[in-house]
Amino acid sequence: MATNGCRTGPGRDGPQRGLPAALDLSHHLNARSKARHPSPLKDIIKYMAQEGMVSLAGGLPHPSLFPIKEARFSILDPSSSSSPGIQSLGTRDVLLDNDPACDPPLTKFLQYGTCEGNETLRRWALAFTRRVHAPAYADFEVLLHPGNTNAWSKVVGLLVEPGDYILCESFTYPSSQALWIPQGNLAAPVALDGQGIRDDALDEMLSTWDATHPGARKPHVLYLVGVGSNPTGTTMGRERRRRVYDVCVKHDVIIVEDDPYYFIQYPEYRIGGGGSTEHGLLPNQQFLGSLAPSFLQFDYQGRVIRLESFSKTLAPGLRLGYFVANPLFCERFLRATEVETQDPSGLSQALVLALLRSWTDDDAYLTWLQRLRVEYQIRRDWLIDAFAQHFRLSPAASSSKGGAEGIVASLPRPDGSLCGPIFSFVPPTGGMFMWTKFHLGQNPRFREMQADETVEDAEQTFADELWAKLVDALGGDVNPAKVRIVDPETTYFRFSFAMVTKEQMEKGIERFAAVIRKSWQA
Repeated sequence: MATNGCRTGPGRDGPQRGLPAALDLSHHLNARSKARHPSPLKDIIKYMAQEGMVSLAGGLPHPSLFPIKEARFSILDPSSSSSPGIQSLGTRDVLLDNDPACDPPLTKFLQYGTCEGNETLRRWALAFTRRVHAPAYADFEVLLHPGNTNAWSKVVGLLVEPGDYILCESFTYPSSQALWIPQGNLAAPVALDGQGIRDDALDEMLSTWDATHPGARKPHVLYLVGVGSNPTGTTMGRERRRRVYDVCVKHDVIIVEDDPYYFIQYPEYRIGGGGSTEHGLLPNQQFLGSLAPSFLQFDYQGRVIRLESFSKTLAPGLRLGYFVANPLFCERFLRATEVETQDPSGLSQALVLALLRSWTDDDAYLTWLQRLRVEYQIRRDWLIDAFAQHFRLSPAASSSKGGAEGIVASLPRPDGSLCGPIFSFVPPTGGMFMWTKFHLGQNPRFREMQADETVEDAEQTFADELWAKLVDALGGDVNPAKVRIVDPETTYFRFSFAMVTKEQMEKGIERFAAVIRKSWQA
């Protein structure tokens, strides 16, 4: 029985001349994944699609009994305005119906589908991946999935045994941990800097693993968000990615690149220079050249599993994305999909395919992505500009505070002196988050807690108290999320700049600054 339905399908259109094929990485599969077999029920569907077939096998409802006969929606036209923003765009209508002339008709998306996902949409994803990311091996494939959260669950189900350690950023996406913790897996956090995971720290951890973790299996899976990391907002540059990839080759590690924010990358914020003034649109090829590359660009062995998502580029409610991976991994993902989720929502696939077709070509989609980048870049600048209205911002290099990176924020006192630094941050060059590190040593309330022997964790107690005051004061405008890290005299807050207007941002930061000033008694 054929087991590689993904390889023979449309997610692959033949190797590219001159590129190597993926390595045999089957030793990374866990026992659960190796035990999976093709679903006999799903195998029926491919025979039903054969020309002239009269099938009495499949338990499919008849399409004439579907109550949805057509779907009409309006879309924004990325090419309808020369302005870089979204608000000036025109609209056009799109109709999906059951007319057999519709390619494919709506009924095809309302029916049970193949677990690989719609053939046309997969072909689009394959070609788009080749153009944008240019993987360094020939036989990569794509497979649709219902969002990156589910995709990560499938990755853990593919590669990780109970009790295994998973390599990750020292500040990593909380939901990724929430998945592996109940399964008995443990984090192996790797030190970060302003570009994310440090390759030297990763190499040292893996090189000394047997000595530092006697009896524990050496980690072989690295999970990271390389662009606009949640929560830190960091983006990993080209050379860092190359070095991290080389370390993973050296230690035979699979890289799982969770990258929903890839196209939301922007220039660095220039302190004192009115933010980043580059808000215009570029020629699309120049736009692609301005982005930090995917790990796929360095992957000549097929050891990168890339999780692509339409959640941040189109809409999260679609619950639609796709894997980019080597043929072995895609085939095993397909086996899991057959019995866990089946194919992603047919209506979501229909809507996305119709949208991309209505935009006529990839250049229209890339223009849309550029406009998104501009919108989120402006919002990032609003947040930092609002900080600058209430705090004295200066380069961390000019501060005597150890552990501060990027920009430090201090409060001016009436006598002209400065209280602080109070917090520091690295202006994000991607994503939707600002990660701030608060330095508590000069806060009188925190010093009281340190001196109080009944307070077991002064940092956590102070952070809880400060967060409660911020919630009361901010009224929901800019409500940061607090994170506890074991780091003396510090605490961390994450600000999202994605959802609020400029006026809400300024009002929220004004309230935030008032709480901070009162707490630090500046």
